[in-house]
Amino acid sequence: MTEILVSDVNLNSVCERLEQHCCVDQNQQNLSSQPQTPVLKRHTNTGAKLWGRVRSKLLRQKLDPQTVQSKNWHMDVIEMNGIKVEFSMKFTSRDLSLKRTPSKKQSGVFGVKINVVTKRERSKVPYIVRQCIEEVEKRGIDEVGIYRISGVATDIQALKIAFDTNTKDILMMLSDMDINAIAGTLKLYFRELPEPLLTDRLYPAFMEGIALSDPAAKENCMMHLLRSLPDPNLMTFLTLLEHLKRVAEKEPINKMSLHNLATVFGPTLLRPSEAEITKAQHITSASDIWSHDVMAQVQVLLYYLQHSPISFAELKRNTLYFSTDV
Repeated sequence: MTEILVSDVNLNSVCERLEQHCCVDQNQQNLSSQPQTPVLKRHTNTGAKLWGRVRSKLLRQKLDPQTVQSKNWHMDVIEMNGIKVEFSMKFTSRDLSLKRTPSKKQSGVFGVKINVVTKRERSKVPYIVRQCIEEVEKRGIDEVGIYRISGVATDIQALKIAFDTNTKDILMMLSDMDINAIAGTLKLYFRELPEPLLTDRLYPAFMEGIALSDPAAKENCMMHLLRSLPDPNLMTFLTLLEHLKRVAEKEPINKMSLHNLATVFGPTLLRPSEAEITKAQHITSASDIWSHDVMAQVQVLLYYLQHSPISFAELKRNTLYFSTDV
């Protein structure tokens, strides 16, 4: 019996694991000469067919309103050609999966303010960001769907713990880990910041700036907003920005365009913290702000990705300030 735990409707990675568990290797059958009870012969494509059945089952459950609304674990069993898969699953709403979760401790890096981390490390960009980017550029930049395809949750959690505890073997772990898990760890780090990388304070201005119709006014506004970011936030953003541009240069191979990358990272870098969401009187829930602003969040990041190279030194050297009011 194979037990699979499904916790975040990550259907692709779940089904891939099921396929690996369920595929039958005929060479592993017992070849002992002693008389034995006849073994049911399994078809070589049993794993693929069973994978398809489980995938269909998960998709049906995902579309069932009663299942989605339930907070309880739902158990099911699927059997085929002598292989039985028993799995438990429940669905987490987008509100919870995208919720920023500030850490109660200040010793790690996940859920800790970025200025606290950079000050502790005496660095301009957090170590976790630099190392994940370096590893992705070393062996993942040609990977199809990099940053879009989810890594295995247990691998991502292992890396999260390693970075939080400053494990000495972190470099060895990174070199051995699946590249999608490393990409997922980087996304998780930004998602769990207590406030977005582009800050709660500037969020309304980013939303107003990206909506400007006059190109010159938009340019002035968007550059002014970058200058207004705290130095650790700005340096980290510019580092990530140039990395994503290099990833997009390989679009013919990895299929990740600037727009695809903006779609993946935009909400992660901009989505306000829960405290800011509740302050907005015209927004009633986290799901509302997602539906209202997600496209604008994507457009903000896309604007900077499509912009010519942005220099930290030049931004700081320019002392002109522009109003975002039009």
